[in-house]
Amino acid sequence: MNISEKLLMLFGNFFGQKVKHFKTGVRNTFTDLLACRKRDKPLIWFHVSSLGEYEQALPLIEEIKNQHPEYQVVLSFFSPSGYEVKKDKTPADCVFYLPVDTPANARKLLDILQPEKVFFVKYDLWPNYLLEIKKRQIPAYLVSALFSSRHSFFKPYNKWLKGSLGAFKIFFAQDENTQKVLHEQGFDNVVVAGDTRFDRVYQIAQKSEKLDFVEKFKQDFPLLVAGSTWTKDEELLLPYINETPLRFKTIIAPHEVHRQHVDEIVKAIKKPYILYSDIQPDTDLTQYEVLILNTIGLLNKIYRYAEVVYIGNGFGKSIHNIQEPAVYGVPIITGPHIEKFKEAVDLHQSGGLVIVNNAVELQQILDELFTDETRRQKMAEITRNYALQNVGATKKIVKHL
Repeated sequence: MNISEKLLMLFGNFFGQKVKHFKTGVRNTFTDLLACRKRDKPLIWFHVSSLGEYEQALPLIEEIKNQHPEYQVVLSFFSPSGYEVKKDKTPADCVFYLPVDTPANARKLLDILQPEKVFFVKYDLWPNYLLEIKKRQIPAYLVSALFSSRHSFFKPYNKWLKGSLGAFKIFFAQDENTQKVLHEQGFDNVVVAGDTRFDRVYQIAQKSEKLDFVEKFKQDFPLLVAGSTWTKDEELLLPYINETPLRFKTIIAPHEVHRQHVDEIVKAIKKPYILYSDIQPDTDLTQYEVLILNTIGLLNKIYRYAEVVYIGNGFGKSIHNIQEPAVYGVPIITGPHIEKFKEAVDLHQSGGLVIVNNAVELQQILDELFTDETRRQKMAEITRNYALQNVGATKKIVKHL
């Protein structure tokens, strides 16, 4: 049994089904890559952690594929939640799980890939891979980089980790603060390019098609879209929806769409509701006030119809994507834990995003936004302008390549 398998067995009880997917997928990584690798083509390797980082990588992958079709592009994931969703839905030529970060795996993978360039995205950094890339003098780039002075790579006892960052030819930073932090750590090869995720959500917004079921459901009512909600979010939102005398429609898109969670939402709703899975061609959607989106893949298209958006998990470790609604120009509400996300902090400071800490604050802001059109439009303008100002990171990166 090799080191990778021992580590996976050790943590298997903690990560359950995700580790099972990972173990199954990573077992055949090297064999699959040998079969996929085309030796007559130069290769570029992208690595991402999960879905969020994939969305940041995608505009750059597409740009490279368009400008340089002679290259083979391969894509690795760390998280099963990213790999399982996108393995068959990406322009990359090969998609695989990144084997566990050991010196032996790093050597073996790079022997197979022999990449001309390597791109890591945001913060999923693996030191053994980076050190082997550095040793082989392969140009590597970090896209949408975001560092603080408290980052684990910069602790005095982690000189080995910090040394692995020497693999990067250019850090494409999201903001000036990251550039400042990297400069203080001795890295001068930093370009402030912004966040490529804005390019991706802008692409989606430009191509966004009409959704007949949303238009039939919404009619002429204002629409509240609650995106990627968790239990704590629903504990605040559902009583308000049940008790408010204001007339508006609501679409709830829970983060977990398994039956048990959806059933819990259904039990708490007192107003007429319908599940997305129950909609039939002849369903009269006008009679419902709440639509529960018990599926995935539609939320980023639904935001275009919203007057107000609530983004979930602000009471957890990290909020979900606020860039998707921002690009449509819509007021955003979320819980208090936004500090890890520059775009959320920026929008909160500028007035496009409101933080709520409890049910009373949620009621106050929703009442205001649904009754004060001037306030709502002002917030919408702030979010739209912010999103548009941040589009263009991909072009900046390509220019430097």
